[in-house]
Amino acid sequence: MGLRSPRADLVGLVLLAGLGGLFAIFFVLPFLGLGERAASDGRVWELATSEAVRRALTLSLWTSLLSTLLAVIFGTPVAYWLSRTRVRGRALLEAAVDLPIVLPPTVAGVALLTAFGARGLVGEPLAEMTGIRLTFTATAVVMAQLLVAAPFYVRAARSGFAAVDPQLERVAYTLGASRVETFLRITVPQARGALLAGIVLCWARALGELGATLIFAGSLEGRTRTMPLAIIDAFERTSLGLSGAVSMSLILLVVAFVVLVLFRLATPDAPDATAARATQADR
Repeated sequence: MGLRSPRADLVGLVLLAGLGGLFAIFFVLPFLGLGERAASDGRVWELATSEAVRRALTLSLWTSLLSTLLAVIFGTPVAYWLSRTRVRGRALLEAAVDLPIVLPPTVAGVALLTAFGARGLVGEPLAEMTGIRLTFTATAVVMAQLLVAAPFYVRAARSGFAAVDPQLERVAYTLGASRVETFLRITVPQARGALLAGIVLCWARALGELGATLIFAGSLEGRTRTMPLAIIDAFERTSLGLSGAVSMSLILLVVAFVVLVLFRLATPDAPDATAARATQADR
C-alpha cells in the first residue's frame, strides 16, 4: 500500500470544504433573505401583530399541540407493539404506518375527504345519524395534521423501544412488576430520547401541514386557516402580499427554532444515548 500524497489530501480537503460551504450557504441564504426583508420592510412588524395573524397562529398552535398529543396517546402502543412483535406481515404493517410520510399531502387530503367528507365512507352515515359534519371545521384541521404527522412520532418511538433491551423488562416481570408498571418505569425512561425526538418531529410536521388541511378543512379565516394557509392566502387573496407572508414566516421560524433549542437543552445527549441503546440491542 503506497503512501498518501499530501497533494491528494489537500485536494480532498478543499473539495470537502467547498461542497460543505455551498451546502451551508444554500440553507442559510433563505433565512438571511427573510431577515433582510423584515429589516427593510416596515410593514412586516406591523402585520405580524395583526388580528388575522394572531388568529392563524393561535389555531396553528393549539391544533398542532392537540394532534401531537393524540399521536402520543394512540401511537405509543402501536410503536411498542411493532418494536416487539415478530408476526408475519409486520413489514406490511410498518409500511402502512409510514405511508403518509412519503405520500404527497394532497393525496392525504383527498383520502380524508373520501373517508370523512360529507359523502365519504364514514362521513355520510355519521352526518345522517348525528348531523355532525367534519369537513371545514377545526376538527378537520386536527385530523389532517394527525394523519400526516403521527407517523413521524410512531417511527421514532418504534426505534426507541426497539433499542431497549427486552431482558430489562423480563427482569422487572420476575420481580413482580406489572406490564404497565414496567413500561412506564423501565421502557419509557430508556427510550426517552427517541420519544422526545418523535414528539418534536410530529409537532413540527403538524405545525407546517398545508396540503391535506387545505383539501379537507379548507381555508376559512378564524376557523380552519392555519399559519401555512394564511401565508398562501397573503399571496393570493389579500393585500398583505409578500410583507404579510414574510411576517408570518418569521413567526413560524422563531416558534420552531425556540422549540428545537429547548428540546436540545432538555436532551443534550439524546442522539448519543439512543445510538448506544441501538448498538446494545443489536449485539
